[in-house]
Amino acid sequence: MPLNKRQSFQHLLDVETSESIPNYNTLLNTSIEKNDTPQKGNPFLRKPLWAIKDLPSEATLERHLTLFDLISIGIGSTVGSGVFVLCGLVAREDAGPSTFICWIISGVCASFSGLCYAELSGKFAVAGSSYSYVYVAMGELPAVIAGACLTLEYVFTASAVARSWGDKVSLYVQQLANHYNATGHPDSKWNTILQILDPGYNINPAAFVVSTISVLMLLNGVKESQRVTNFFAVFKVSLVLFMCFMSIYLMQPENFEPFIPPQFGFQGVMRGSVSLFFGYIGYDEICCMAGEAINPKENLPKAVMGTIGIVTMMYVLAAIGLVGMLPFEQISAESGFPHAFHTRGVEWASQISALGEIITLPVVVLITIMAQPRLLFALAKDGLLPPIFAKIDDHGNLFFGTLIAGIIMIVISALIPFTYLNDLISAGILVAFSLTDCSVLILRHESPEPMLLEKNLLLFNLLSFTLGLLIQFESSGFWYSVNAIGLITIALNISSSCPEVRSNSRDIYFETPFCPYLPLIGMFLNWYLISQLEMQSLFLLLLYMGMSVLFYFSYGAKHSIGNKGGWAREESNADEAQMPLKSHYSRSSSSSSDDFYGEDGISLASDDIGNDHDGISIGSSNVEF
Repeated sequence: MPLNKRQSFQHLLDVETSESIPNYNTLLNTSIEKNDTPQKGNPFLRKPLWAIKDLPSEATLERHLTLFDLISIGIGSTVGSGVFVLCGLVAREDAGPSTFICWIISGVCASFSGLCYAELSGKFAVAGSSYSYVYVAMGELPAVIAGACLTLEYVFTASAVARSWGDKVSLYVQQLANHYNATGHPDSKWNTILQILDPGYNINPAAFVVSTISVLMLLNGVKESQRVTNFFAVFKVSLVLFMCFMSIYLMQPENFEPFIPPQFGFQGVMRGSVSLFFGYIGYDEICCMAGEAINPKENLPKAVMGTIGIVTMMYVLAAIGLVGMLPFEQISAESGFPHAFHTRGVEWASQISALGEIITLPVVVLITIMAQPRLLFALAKDGLLPPIFAKIDDHGNLFFGTLIAGIIMIVISALIPFTYLNDLISAGILVAFSLTDCSVLILRHESPEPMLLEKNLLLFNLLSFTLGLLIQFESSGFWYSVNAIGLITIALNISSSCPEVRSNSRDIYFETPFCPYLPLIGMFLNWYLISQLEMQSLFLLLLYMGMSVLFYFSYGAKHSIGNKGGWAREESNADEAQMPLKSHYSRSSSSSSDDFYGEDGISLASDDIGNDHDGISIGSSNVEF
């Protein structure tokens, strides 16, 4: 019996597997991409869901990362400046004793995008993080832009942290030299060490050393590097908890009055929350390691949300302890805990805090650069980077990708000051967050007409950035209202006109609640934060993205696997290996033949799917759109 348009579409939705997130866009992709005819270059070509699965081939990564390993990666890449720098800075200049409230607000805001990462990492357990999600939801060129933004997070953040570590080592040696000079027993060796650590010309030898060691460890193998990561993650948590409980022991209740200093007010609390948001950046690196995670469907969402929860708890405890030790006016904005312990006369705790920061920062370099070769691997497998980045050595390591990314990181860290990188990195990361939030909405909601949902999301992102600029430059209330009403209207329009298509699968472990509102809030917060950065950094970000787009059209578009029909050939290879690819629209996990059928006998084999862009031919029935 022939099916009408809506009945046919709904029938396909009712027979999906655990990996499917069905909507109009997914079905459209299936009809267009599943063929052996090379496609005309299309920068907005979307990767079909069946093609994102990790197909059997020689280019696969071993799954060896446990839940503990993943959380160690998340904590190791996230906890750092939030405790050692931002906590004292916000307490001194923005919020005073209410700093821990700022951390709670920031944690809630970070969880909006974190929920989206948790959902997509469990459904798409492949390397690439935002790049892989955006490729499925938005297309090839947006995916390349997401990959470029992630490169800012991985390579440039690792470089910036290495540079910061080198500066801190120099400062610590300088303090030791000053101490010996002040005692009347100067020691020339400290001056010699200082000359080595700071030769001038913006060269940072200590950053070079820590970057090189991190790269060499990764070249030796991820398993070995992961043991070091786990050790330092545990050490870092222990150090932060020591600082928290020691400071709480020294706490004086009168330091909490007034709780919100009048010179700061509620605006100061919100301003501090914005600053502290950057203390949560790094948890998304868990998703880039998805290709090596054990039981990723469950462990990845747990690791993402577990990291945000653990980090928030430590940040709140640290803020309570720090503002309780000293009146907020006396807290150091550069070295909060060491200075506070020193002021209270607990010199040994001050030294432990200062040395602990120097000891634990290198693990951030190691973990951060660890993710970059996985991103390059995902891009190279799709033909968007040279094949060398997808090569795996005999030990299962991404040797060449690690080596090339590592050399770039070493050069940047040794030669470029941290101040030139900070805002550029933050802007790139927040753009990647917003693209991931958009991906959840596109994959979870059905657009009643082509591109309606995408147009709404584009306008929402533009208005979010505009409202952030208005807030920063204190424009008139009229334009505030216009932008706010526009944002609310778009949100309501998406909710009413683009219904959510919920999956019936029992195998999906986690989905973002309150969709589309939580992802939309996450997008707004990301663009608001971007608008608060320096205009020079935003210009550099646009220039960097422009270079990425230029590279895509000069290389990626010409070698893209998708545009050349390579995904269909990969499926053919899977069939030859007697491991046929399961249809995304069949509950059945097995079949008596190479073709797979839905519960009502609708054939979904690749040979049955026609190439007509206006319709999907499925077995003997035609579904017309």
